[in-house]
Amino acid sequence: MGGQRGRIRTQLYHILTAQDHLVPSLLDELLTETCTFDISYPFERFEGRESIAQNYFAMLRTALHGIRRRDEIFIGGANRRGQGEDWLASITHYVGNFNGSLAGIQPCNRLVFLRSGEFYRIEDDRIAEAKIILDLPDLMRQAGCSPFQDKLGTEMLFPGPATHDGVLPSEGDGATSLDLVEAMLSDLHAFDPDTFESKDQTGDAGHWHPDMMWYGPGGIGSNYRWEGFVKDHRASFLRAFPDRKGGNHYCRIGDGHYAAVSGWPSMTMTHRGDYLGIEATDKALTLRVMDFYRCEDGRIIENWVLLDYMDLFRQMDVDLRSCAPTASQAPPIM
Repeated sequence: MGGQRGRIRTQLYHILTAQDHLVPSLLDELLTETCTFDISYPFERFEGRESIAQNYFAMLRTALHGIRRRDEIFIGGANRRGQGEDWLASITHYVGNFNGSLAGIQPCNRLVFLRSGEFYRIEDDRIAEAKIILDLPDLMRQAGCSPFQDKLGTEMLFPGPATHDGVLPSEGDGATSLDLVEAMLSDLHAFDPDTFESKDQTGDAGHWHPDMMWYGPGGIGSNYRWEGFVKDHRASFLRAFPDRKGGNHYCRIGDGHYAAVSGWPSMTMTHRGDYLGIEATDKALTLRVMDFYRCEDGRIIENWVLLDYMDLFRQMDVDLRSCAPTASQAPPIM
């Protein structure tokens, strides 16, 4: 589906940059008539071209002045978890000046990179279904009003792959990449509650490269090597959600040296311990997840992760938008 990947990627770019009167015809070419977009909280589901145009694409164009789409990964393949349908998956940034409010987040009138994870099901050469996680907590951080007081990993702009080949990859075997990721996920389910270690994650026979990079969403941040991943994310997450179960994916694809998986939701868990400043609630929770991987020499060396934390914290009865400091309290952006 190499040509299809490139064509749809180009269309997604032009939807944001085209003159207003051209957008309806472009959407006709891009989306099926009954297309649905499921978007992270607080947006949820939009059905049909007109609704998607007004409530999603127009919203982005209004909030981010001069908006451009900047893809870091754009891959495609047959869904191993489906009935043979083709999906596309991407990590992109919506780049522009944040001049209009977005989901109740007040603009900062400065350049922002709105991080987004996206999965698209293709039908008759058009998008028939989309799942999208917009990293609104990270947007708030960029606007000077981060909702999180606790600091875990390094909050940063998602970099593209170190090999700079994540957009429409032309080398590597997608099936082999996805096999590696699925083996890792299978072993990751069980863990030692004292060390947070899981079978075959590291070491000579481990799934992860010794120099692995893990790029996490707003509120978690990024970290380096397995020990950094455990310290800056895994330990605190498993203490808070010790019964977590994941892997309930609607989509798993491989393309070249890359693989991507997503669940809507992927995880079920109970909030047993304090997490990111929120005391344990004992509530049963679900979590929407998107993971993108780059493999090298039979190991996973880079992992980009999108989580719908706006929805997760909503289930804890916390609206992250209300946790942000006021403009006078917000620290300056360096």
